[in-house]
Amino acid sequence: MIRSMSELNTESLDLSNPQILLSVLKKLKQTIEQEGHSTFERWRSQIQQSDFLASALNLAYYLALRCYDLRPLQVALMPWGLSSLGRIEARVMPNLDAVIATLMAICDKDSNEPSSESVNRPDLMSFFEGNYLLQRRTEELFGPSLAHRRVRIMVTLPTEAATDYDFVRTLLERGANCLRINCAHDDPVLWQGMIDQVRRAEQETGRLCKIMMDLGGPKIRTGTVVTPPGQSRVFRGDQIVLLRNAPESNAECDPKRSPSTLFQIQCSVPNIIDQLEVGALVYIDDGTIRTQVVKTHYLLPNGQSGLLLEVTHARPKGVKLRSKKGLNFPNTVLSLNPLTEKDRQDLDFVAVHADIIGYSFVQRSADLELLQHELDERLQRHRPRPAIVAKIETAMAVNNLPELIIQAAGKQPFGVMIARGDLAVEIGYQRLAEIQEEILWICEAAHIPVVWATQVLENLVKNGAPSRGEMTDAAMAERAECVMLNKGPFIAEAVTILDDVLTRMETHQLKKTPQLRALHSWSIANHPPLT
Repeated sequence: MIRSMSELNTESLDLSNPQILLSVLKKLKQTIEQEGHSTFERWRSQIQQSDFLASALNLAYYLALRCYDLRPLQVALMPWGLSSLGRIEARVMPNLDAVIATLMAICDKDSNEPSSESVNRPDLMSFFEGNYLLQRRTEELFGPSLAHRRVRIMVTLPTEAATDYDFVRTLLERGANCLRINCAHDDPVLWQGMIDQVRRAEQETGRLCKIMMDLGGPKIRTGTVVTPPGQSRVFRGDQIVLLRNAPESNAECDPKRSPSTLFQIQCSVPNIIDQLEVGALVYIDDGTIRTQVVKTHYLLPNGQSGLLLEVTHARPKGVKLRSKKGLNFPNTVLSLNPLTEKDRQDLDFVAVHADIIGYSFVQRSADLELLQHELDERLQRHRPRPAIVAKIETAMAVNNLPELIIQAAGKQPFGVMIARGDLAVEIGYQRLAEIQEEILWICEAAHIPVVWATQVLENLVKNGAPSRGEMTDAAMAERAECVMLNKGPFIAEAVTILDDVLTRMETHQLKKTPQLRALHSWSIANHPPLT
């Protein structure tokens, strides 16, 4: 008998023996219950919505379960037709109960001696309760699904949507379920114009469409750029000074001082300068230029001081250093307020007009608590808060994802966006595929909808023809609850193609589960019918 999980040395256990395998599974379930309940009790006081309690408990069980390497158990269960642990996210305990109950029946049959233990086989409704909860929360966030497609499509609106009604109506007719307004652009007058066009299109087409308004957040960008005389491109080994304020151009230098021979750039969020240490990574323009801090408090001839960066990666032909390009800091935990002063001003409009609020640079549960407080100050008493979609774009946000879910979903409708652009730069491109899978799993365990975002069908949207790789990416997006397309001249065509891809894929796969519909690309002559 296995008395504790510490005894689970699978190399020394004969897992082909169903009795031993059953003992391991029972101990696993007992351990998961204990560890999961402990985590759940820590969360309980933060949960205001009682209908989220079951989801929080399932998430706690899932986190406890995934602390263990389950691969040997998966292999051992396969010959018995019980390899279902790989799709356990939405229903941890019902799945374990079902596997244990079936294995107990197998062991009883082999021994010819009925077990005195009760068999806790879940009924169909309780087994799929997590799936129903995820479906319901997705409908709360994005509205009902279309008859032919489960996954929703979100589209970012361009400025012209404020005055071009036919464009907005076309998006709805082609299958858009949610339209996104990026508050980093335009103004409340234009936002109101966009909303008016959406509401009119809803009435005339009979199609419900949610409006998500994205708060801009702290946009960490390059500001003014000054290049050394005769140089326009940055190469590997070059040095750059990152400054709090706009650098002084070489033309403005005091003639008594020699101009700097270094590239100089301004950081749009100055207090970041004080948070970086020697060895910190600084990536510019989505990692096109990669640098490392080699000196803090570096003094320029003009008296300005900043961080001295050394370029560790650039194209062989060099890269032009431009203003308004993104800055990322992969191995640094930044202390930044995710709500800027502009965001607070925008919230006066957003809080009362948006169905969903997109929240950038969320890293800690306190960040969500801050937004919830700001919303409460702007909303009339007893008016429900808009839903929140938290954009996961840093390593800290990934690490804190369970706590972010508890803080938000325990109080209001909530979703998670995998912001794959910044996230890839922050954690490394080679880890993106792995981490986006883990985000999908964690959210499914909490029955929380996910938005698959950034560069989906980008070539199609911008140029009118998709690449092969992005078509595969769009097909993989079926495992989320919503897919976001960005704006571009061919956005209407992209909605039509994405609608077709998602509809086709849903007949083959639901989340991680193959659907096994009949294949029509191959046929076997005179095959016998199923009876």
